[in-house]
Amino acid sequence: MSAAEITLVVLAVLALAGFGLWRIAQRLDRLHQRELSSRATLDAQLVRRAEVAAALAESGTLDLASALIVGDAAWRAAVEARRLVGDDTGDPASTDDTRGRAESELTQALRAALGDTADQAKIAAEPEGADLLERLAQANYRVQLARRFHNDAVVQIIQIRGTALVRTFYLAGRARLPQTFEMDDDLTVRSEGARP
Repeated sequence: MSAAEITLVVLAVLALAGFGLWRIAQRLDRLHQRELSSRATLDAQLVRRAEVAAALAESGTLDLASALIVGDAAWRAAVEARRLVGDDTGDPASTDDTRGRAESELTQALRAALGDTADQAKIAAEPEGADLLERLAQANYRVQLARRFHNDAVVQIIQIRGTALVRTFYLAGRARLPQTFEMDDDLTVRSEGARP
């Protein structure tokens, strides 16, 4: 082999390696964009769930103590807890922890206020009760889906960023390492048309 042929082979290998690194960086960037999008969707679904919970508390279908507890938890989740997107101040992980606690407290308040299937049947018998339970069931189901999609995207990013190739060539750049969003979302709402 002549020097020119060796040079061409080396250049071809470097070009292929560069193309491979570019593709990995591009995939990682797309995953980060997907994570941001799923985080925004999750935030919107959490706010929607808190709004439905507040409407349930204000409807008069719950007893006074339950209405106060659910209303307070809904207010803290919707208004006082920091948003998952659009708030770049502070540590994102602590924001997620704070918001996760507020959302878990709302779930626990709803679980206590709604009780079992018989208690929910009494609520559904009230005017607006069935509609509010249906809306709450749908909102909670959407929160569960949004949280699952978000956490799946985060896990994929963590796996790719953990590879030696990504770390060695600094393919993630300055993008922060995302965190999964943890909360108690185990809420069973039985209503006509509600998802299991």
